[in-house]
Amino acid sequence: MKAKRVIIVGAGLGGLSAALHLAASGFQVTLLEKNPTVGGKLNRIVADGYTFDTGPSLVTMPDILRDTFAAAGACLDDYLTLQPLDPICRYRWPDGAQLDLSADLSKTVAALRRIAPEDEAAFFRFLSYGADLYTATAPVFLFSDFRNWRQLWQRLDRQLLRQLPRLATLKTVADRTTEFFSSPYLRQLFNRYATYNGSSPYRAQATFCLIPYVEFAFGAWYVAGGLYRIAEALLQVAAARGVTIQTNAPVAEIVVEGGRVQGVRLEDNTFLAAEVVVSNADSLYTYARLLPGLRRRTYDDRRLARIEPSCSGFILLLGTRRRFDTLAHHNIFFSGDYPREFSEIFDTLTPPRDPTIYVCATSRTDPTQAPPGGENLFVMVNAPAVCEAYDWDDIASAYRHHIVARLEALGLTGLSESIVVEERLTPKRFAGWFNAHRGAIYGLSSNSLRNAFWRPPIRAQEAQGLYFAGGGTHPGGGIPLVLLSGKLAAAAVAEDFGLPSATA
Repeated sequence: MKAKRVIIVGAGLGGLSAALHLAASGFQVTLLEKNPTVGGKLNRIVADGYTFDTGPSLVTMPDILRDTFAAAGACLDDYLTLQPLDPICRYRWPDGAQLDLSADLSKTVAALRRIAPEDEAAFFRFLSYGADLYTATAPVFLFSDFRNWRQLWQRLDRQLLRQLPRLATLKTVADRTTEFFSSPYLRQLFNRYATYNGSSPYRAQATFCLIPYVEFAFGAWYVAGGLYRIAEALLQVAAARGVTIQTNAPVAEIVVEGGRVQGVRLEDNTFLAAEVVVSNADSLYTYARLLPGLRRRTYDDRRLARIEPSCSGFILLLGTRRRFDTLAHHNIFFSGDYPREFSEIFDTLTPPRDPTIYVCATSRTDPTQAPPGGENLFVMVNAPAVCEAYDWDDIASAYRHHIVARLEALGLTGLSESIVVEERLTPKRFAGWFNAHRGAIYGLSSNSLRNAFWRPPIRAQEAQGLYFAGGGTHPGGGIPLVLLSGKLAAAAVAEDFGLPSATA
């Protein structure tokens, strides 16, 4: 029997993952990417000997990445070298306090005793709470298609059913950190994990307190040569497994007739037929722009306008001629008023006046990423999604100077005069480069119960043969979850066509 044709729109990690799993199940897969390179937001900019990853900067839950290679009969270790990071991150506060978090709990406890000795026991209780959350929710919300009730029921067992009512809560991440910790340092530190999916700790569900546990339990990892190596390696495996990859191939329309997918039409008007389309493009962008003739019952224009996107980011890629030895690989410089910072991002939609600043210097771990004696600094602050109140083209320069001045005041003396390479990524640029709805980095925010657990589904409800993968669908954003979305999409396709899945 002739293999069913699948077109995947977008070669981000979700699309690459779906391609590998579908090819392993016997589908004829074509992967279309509008940009010159694959990877989606996990991309790379190289200039004058400096290399910058433009998206994710950390690998967590590495077994999911290993499983993605294994689904295609490949071994991750033949393609990538994962390096554990120690410390995981260096945190600094405006009053000069500093804390290095390490996967080595003895080091972390010693550091905690220096700035928050009263919360040593609370730290372990908080990790235990996160472990309970993970045990109860991961089989349901991460490793299953949340809308596939048969699969969901198979994942549940009596122990989990007993735990869920106890763990279900309307409290926020910030509510829980306040209950656990008396130290303002630790409250702010563990509130930060809500930003891993682009949300506010003062509105995101307390369930996301499982993220710190995941980081400690499964480690924090760097990929030698930069995280973009992940996209390169997955592309290599996909090509070897017979996936057809076309870059510089923007899709203008997903063609649906009689309630069933027929294929896609490219911007040059080329029509490519397929029985299945998996959209790895932003799910909200897909509904708004790629399905023009479809009667969208659930995600019509009115509802799309009401959905709150995740935050975006204002990013500076700075190549410096000198090194800053006070930096670790990952660094957080906290703001003085965290509630105000998130109110500005999500309520008033204004760039924070006193932002928390994240600095990633992979050159601290990997000297290939910068010339000798230099650093490759990825500087990011959380920023609101694109709105009509202002244009980032008008304010980016002034905001850049504000951020650099803040870093110099926080200890990176001489930063401005040492910069020899610079690139800016604004929310507006994210919107154009990645077709990200309003420039949001993580798709939908998780600032409400519905957005957190009821994202656009893997199976599109409006058309047979249409599926989603990527951070805008279930189970969410971040490297491991996006890879899982591709796996779940491939499993749904195989199930719907009565074929064995290679993803079980």
